[in-house]
Amino acid sequence: MKAVIRNRYGTPEVLTFADVDKPVPKDDEVLVRVRAAALNPYDWHMLRGAPYLVRLQTGLRTPKSTIPGVDLAGQVEAVGRDVTGFQPGDEVFGMRSGSCAEYVCVRADRMVLPKPANLTFEEAAAVPLAALSALQGLRDRGNIQPGQKVLVNGASGGIGTFAVQIAKAYGAEVTGVCRTRNVEMVRAIGADHVVDYTRADFADGRQRYDLILDTAGGRTLSEFKRALTPRGTYVSVGGPLDGLWIWPLLAVAKVTLAGWFGSRRMVSMLTKNSREDLLAIRDLLESGQVTPVVDRRYPLTEVPDALGYVGQGHTRGKVVITV
Repeated sequence: MKAVIRNRYGTPEVLTFADVDKPVPKDDEVLVRVRAAALNPYDWHMLRGAPYLVRLQTGLRTPKSTIPGVDLAGQVEAVGRDVTGFQPGDEVFGMRSGSCAEYVCVRADRMVLPKPANLTFEEAAAVPLAALSALQGLRDRGNIQPGQKVLVNGASGGIGTFAVQIAKAYGAEVTGVCRTRNVEMVRAIGADHVVDYTRADFADGRQRYDLILDTAGGRTLSEFKRALTPRGTYVSVGGPLDGLWIWPLLAVAKVTLAGWFGSRRMVSMLTKNSREDLLAIRDLLESGQVTPVVDRRYPLTEVPDALGYVGQGHTRGKVVITV
């Protein structure tokens, strides 16, 4: 099969388009013909092997996983002998490392589900990692409640576009923060209020929020605290794409320390792979309460260009790879 591969850490130039062995499903796996994949800031970090401490798991000198990508949508090509929930031809979406390829194997009881019928393959591929991050940040770490005032910093990005819509689905009054060119898009996906950060300051103390989901950074923790109600919650998810050593880990430590002082909760999070949460997201997609926002589409041969664009940190929604 054709796949995008890398044999070392680095910039997008280390990626090549090559022939590799087509995977064979194990007894508990399904073989998926990938119709679309999606890229995330996560893939940018994994490409560079940054921060360096992550290489303790991903490979010290060379990456253990040679094919980038985790989000995918496609059709079941074959099933293992113990698989009962899928059959060849089923349209599915989910997560598995190595999705920037023509085929990938996924355990049938893990991160693969029937694709929502109202979504294209490209739209479905744009969902899993970013939507899981938004849901878990708002619901699990932020304890979102109906009627709360919620602010999403970085509302036009991959996680942010899902967060705005999920917060609305939970009955919140949502304010999105973005740059000028994205204001109308953020309003169109359901934000009650939109703050153009080039023209206004959401942290000036005039308005306070019960929950802030921060996907972009760019402000001090004291400024975020000033924008919270006395018992409000700040949740950091995602964040800047720079930092090769321990800066990202220090950022997590700073948020934790800030939460020790005062009545406001300050927490950070890492996204967990959860089939149950992906099922909850699929319900929101099928009901029309959440719709993926696709910024750009690239063919599989142009994954290096696509990852370079993701690395700039200014995507409007998600970047999708068509296979």
